Amino acid sequence: MGSNNTATAVSAKSAAEEDYSRIERAIGFLRANYGDQPELGDLAAHIGLSESYTQRLFSRWAGISPKRFVQFLTVEHAKRQMAQTADLLGLSLDAGLSGPGRLHDLFVNMEAMSPGEFRRAAAGMVIRYGIGKTPFGHALIASTARGICHMSFVDPQEKEVSAAALRQSWPEAWLEEDAAGSAALLTRVFTPQPEDGARLSLWVSGTNFQIKVWRALLQVPFAGLLSYGQLAGLLGRPGAARAVGSAVARNRVAYLIPCHRVLRSSGEFGVYHWGAIRKAAICGWEAANAHADQT
Repeated sequence: MGSNNTATAVSAKSAAEEDYSRIERAIGFLRANYGDQPELGDLAAHIGLSESYTQRLFSRWAGISPKRFVQFLTVEHAKRQMAQTADLLGLSLDAGLSGPGRLHDLFVNMEAMSPGEFRRAAAGMVIRYGIGKTPFGHALIASTARGICHMSFVDPQEKEVSAAALRQSWPEAWLEEDAAGSAALLTRVFTPQPEDGARLSLWVSGTNFQIKVWRALLQVPFAGLLSYGQLAGLLGRPGAARAVGSAVARNRVAYLIPCHRVLRSSGEFGVYHWGAIRKAAICGWEAANAHADQT
């Protein structure tokens, strides 16, 4: 029975990975035409599939229908979620506790250094990297004995370009491609938290303020949302929304340091280093999964 369940889970994950390119096009269409309340037939025609397959595609990837999914992408939903998340985080931080958790939350330890310390520590270090599939397209992940040091969403056709850029970032380290190990690590990143509570470790470099912002982001729960201003307020710097935005943009560990959960105060998703539609897809997918956990 256990092996059958595992095979089913792997099959479902593989299907979700292959679905993403179509899902991305579908989300772009839904966001652009939300005001016109497009029907399922309009969406199906846009992505070149039948209505029934489009419905199954979305349900397989997100667990809900396209109509329900797009409700998680509205400004109204974002504003409600930002208010709720800020309240929850404010209470937990005041009490000296970690942020509120959910089934899908990952336990992440982050070791951070100044840029100079980081470069010296990385000299001669082995960094293993590879590109694998995720629910949001392909991603490049790199890790050392001290933890994950890089993760970015990439176009698989630009694998060599992405690898070359990674090498330029680590000129004194030894980079080794490890496709199997990287694929296993990505699977772990996008799998619900195991019962044993095993933690993922990050090893990053930044200024003191950037590190403070990234640590705060690790407290934002799965499917939680905050504005840049709210995040600045929680850090005790209510007038530093612009500086917070700059620190968020400097994050180079996608998803694990969840900069995708920070929106404009208007409730708009805004920019994202790895694409605005991907940001909406991640936030909607998290909301759908959190909704499923609650129901």
